[in-house]
Amino acid sequence: RETDAMIQNGASPRATLALNLAARGNALMHGRAYATPQDVKEVVHDVLRHRILLTYEAEAENVTSDKIIDKILSVVPVP
Repeated sequence: RETDAMIQNGASPRATLALNLAARGNALMHGRAYATPQDVKEVVHDVLRHRILLTYEAEAENVTSDKIIDKILSVVPVP
Protein backbone atom coordinates (compact mmCIF):
# COMPACT_ATOMS: atom_id res chain seq x y z
CA ARG A 1 0.00 0.00 0.00
CA GLU A 2 1.20 3.52 -0.75
CA THR A 3 2.75 5.30 2.19
CA ASP A 4 0.88 8.57 1.60
CA ALA A 5 -2.46 6.74 1.77
CA MET A 6 -1.59 5.58 5.29
CA ILE A 7 -0.92 9.06 6.68
CA GLN A 8 -3.82 11.16 7.89
CA ASN A 9 -1.65 14.11 8.99
CA GLY A 10 2.06 14.42 8.38
CA ALA A 11 4.77 16.28 10.20
CA SER A 12 4.52 20.07 10.16
CA PRO A 13 7.23 22.57 9.21
CA ARG A 14 8.00 22.88 12.91
CA ALA A 15 8.96 19.21 12.84
CA THR A 16 11.75 20.02 10.38
CA LEU A 17 13.03 22.63 12.81
CA ALA A 18 12.95 20.09 15.63
CA LEU A 19 14.70 17.52 13.43
CA ASN A 20 17.41 20.05 12.59
CA LEU A 21 17.99 20.91 16.25
CA ALA A 22 18.00 17.27 17.32
CA ALA A 23 20.47 16.31 14.58
CA ARG A 24 22.75 19.19 15.53
CA GLY A 25 22.52 18.20 19.19
CA ASN A 26 23.40 14.63 18.28
CA ALA A 27 26.41 15.90 16.32
CA LEU A 28 27.58 17.93 19.31
CA MET A 29 27.33 14.87 21.53
CA HIS A 30 29.64 13.12 19.06
CA GLY A 31 32.15 15.98 19.14
CA ARG A 32 31.22 17.64 15.85
CA ALA A 33 30.01 21.18 15.17
CA TYR A 34 28.01 20.06 12.11
CA ALA A 35 25.27 17.52 11.49
CA THR A 36 25.58 14.67 9.01
CA PRO A 37 22.93 12.47 7.39
CA GLN A 38 23.81 9.83 10.01
CA ASP A 39 22.87 12.29 12.77
CA VAL A 40 19.48 12.76 11.13
CA LYS A 41 18.97 8.99 10.88
CA GLU A 42 19.82 8.57 14.55
CA VAL A 43 17.20 11.07 15.76
CA VAL A 44 14.48 11.03 13.10
CA HIS A 45 12.30 8.37 14.75
CA ASP A 46 12.31 10.12 18.11
CA VAL A 47 11.49 13.48 16.53
CA LEU A 48 8.80 12.41 14.05
CA ARG A 49 7.19 9.35 15.66
CA HIS A 50 4.55 11.33 17.55
CA ARG A 51 4.07 13.90 14.78
CA ILE A 52 2.70 11.52 12.15
CA LEU A 53 -0.98 10.63 12.51
CA LEU A 54 -1.90 7.41 10.74
CA THR A 55 -5.23 6.54 9.17
CA TYR A 56 -7.52 4.06 10.86
CA GLU A 57 -6.87 1.62 8.02
CA ALA A 58 -3.11 1.81 8.58
CA GLU A 59 -3.54 1.18 12.29
CA ALA A 60 -5.82 -1.78 11.51
CA GLU A 61 -3.01 -3.21 9.35
CA ASN A 62 -0.53 -2.79 12.25
CA VAL A 63 1.41 -0.09 10.43
CA THR A 64 3.35 2.14 12.82
CA SER A 65 4.81 5.61 12.46
CA ASP A 66 8.25 4.01 12.68
CA LYS A 67 7.48 1.82 9.67
CA ILE A 68 6.34 4.88 7.71
CA ILE A 69 9.51 6.76 8.66
CA ASP A 70 11.63 3.76 7.62
CA LYS A 71 9.87 3.66 4.26
CA ILE A 72 10.45 7.38 3.72
CA LEU A 73 14.13 7.01 4.64
CA SER A 74 14.47 4.15 2.16
CA VAL A 75 13.27 6.22 -0.80
CA VAL A 76 14.82 9.62 -0.03
CA PRO A 77 18.37 9.86 -1.39
CA VAL A 78 21.12 10.74 1.08
CA PRO A 79 23.08 13.82 -0.02
